[in-house]
Amino acid sequence: IRDVYKRQVYRLARSGSGRIQEKELMETRKSRIIDQIHQAKALLEELENRDDLLEKIVLASELFSASISSGGKVFSCGNGGSMSDAMHFAEELTGKFRDERRAIPAIAISDPGHISCVANDFGYEYIFSRYIEAHGGPNDALLAISTSGNSQNVINAAKEAGNLGM
Repeated sequence: IRDVYKRQVYRLARSGSGRIQEKELMETRKSRIIDQIHQAKALLEELENRDDLLEKIVLASELFSASISSGGKVFSCGNGGSMSDAMHFAEELTGKFRDERRAIPAIAISDPGHISCVANDFGYEYIFSRYIEAHGGPNDALLAISTSGNSQNVINAAKEAGNLGM
């Protein structure tokens, strides 16, 4: 990032008004970052006042806790950035999230070998559900992440989890 910034500043300096434009560039970028922070803050404040969503989050945490307490594990899945979120979620459970504790059994469905195999043999819409079919059980839970709510492979995973009593 620093190198990109330096190249942009160098280009501005060559244009003749470098110092002024460099400061303006920095201020513009700071302003954009502050705008993003304000947007995130507003969303968190909105969430804080949404009892319906907070109740769903509490219910999900209770379901995950019950699953883990009964010897189950938590699977997570999603596409693109949601897959990254699913992976991060699982790693926080198996690693250290805030407190020293025993590792919590959690698996993100993100194995490229599995994904490419199932996508090739059955279709991309089954990449998560086949994994749940193979590894899921009635004491397990699934965190299915989809920003649109329309990702067929995530929907199929949730359906398969339901079929298994997860």
